[in-house]
Amino acid sequence: MTGTVLFVSGIDTDVGKTFAAGVLARELLNAGRNVITQKLIQTGCPGNLALDIAEHRRLMGCGLLEVDRLGLTAPYVLKYPASPHLTAELEGVQYDFGRIDDATRRLQREFELVLLEGAGGLMVPLTRNYLAIDFIEERNYPLILVTSGKLGSINHTLLSLEAAARRGIEIAGVIYNRFPVIDDLIEEDSRRVIADYLEQYAHGAAMVELPPDGGDVDFRPLLTSLG
Repeated sequence: MTGTVLFVSGIDTDVGKTFAAGVLARELLNAGRNVITQKLIQTGCPGNLALDIAEHRRLMGCGLLEVDRLGLTAPYVLKYPASPHLTAELEGVQYDFGRIDDATRRLQREFELVLLEGAGGLMVPLTRNYLAIDFIEERNYPLILVTSGKLGSINHTLLSLEAAARRGIEIAGVIYNRFPVIDDLIEEDSRRVIADYLEQYAHGAAMVELPPDGGDVDFRPLLTSLG
């Protein structure tokens, strides 16, 4: 078996992509899919445990798995809370992206779906001359983009959709995070604008809403589009 990898990116930092990835994994499990989450590069962790992976497992309703203990779901866990490129420089780490690819392939042999969560947005530098979007494009991973209704999200979302489309990256869907609740009028208009442009950039791609508490999520459109 060779599982499918879906790259989960946010429009920027703190948009809720870790929460969205964990809830999506939970819903896939509930739908009978054999799914695992992986973290591309984890920064800001005082120990060896990737905090985003721990949060995924909490949301999925399970403890840490053997693949977590083996380091396959978080090949790089670094301490300084900064962009991956800066953290690596400060800690004397040189990323071996082949090591990440190898970990992903091993997960693909065991799981039907691998949700690979990035760090920040698409243009986050992994090194001084290598961006997250370069990583996605080279591997031809379909993209799930996490956005929200806060001010600025329309701009960031449309830029991300255009960048992905220009690179030929398949946009599998958008998760619209309704947390935190800011302003109902702004949030609803943002959702409408993003949905309209999603149709232009990725006809037929699903857009689903993640309510503030993460409960009662109707992921059926996205699950259907994933096959």
